[in-house]
Amino acid sequence: MTATSEIRFDYRPGPPGRTDVHRIMPRIDTVPLTDLIDTFEICAGMQPAGDAYGGLVPRFVRFESAMDHFHGSSPLTTGRKTPVLACSCGELGCWPLLARISLTGDLVVWDCFEQPYRTTRDYTAFGPFLFDRNHYDKAVQGLSTAIAAHE
Repeated sequence: MTATSEIRFDYRPGPPGRTDVHRIMPRIDTVPLTDLIDTFEICAGMQPAGDAYGGLVPRFVRFESAMDHFHGSSPLTTGRKTPVLACSCGELGCWPLLARISLTGDLVVWDCFEQPYRTTRDYTAFGPFLFDRNHYDKAVQGLSTAIAAHE
């Protein structure tokens, strides 16, 4: 059996009327993805590093379906890579973290991470993260429910 990680998508709504501050934060084995990537980039000696990434802001991401997005088939997916984090300001165009999201039988795999504005950075040693497909889909469905409740 392949060892898998647990994923959860935290959805933090902003105050009423402030949809620009709603955030989606992937957590892998309870750790926010922002913490994982910050640690990796700092340890790898990348500059700038630390506090550059933030959660996805649904208002800016505007994906039609969380399921499509986190299955790697979002309109935002480019060259087989999907934004999994945005810049700390919330904009995808500033400083996104992209990953290839692959569905393989009973697994979902996040790998081939990339910061598209720093193409010389090597993220080969970051991930891959493997998730049980049933648990993953339940986590994404929970995110969809949370988003719908705050629209």
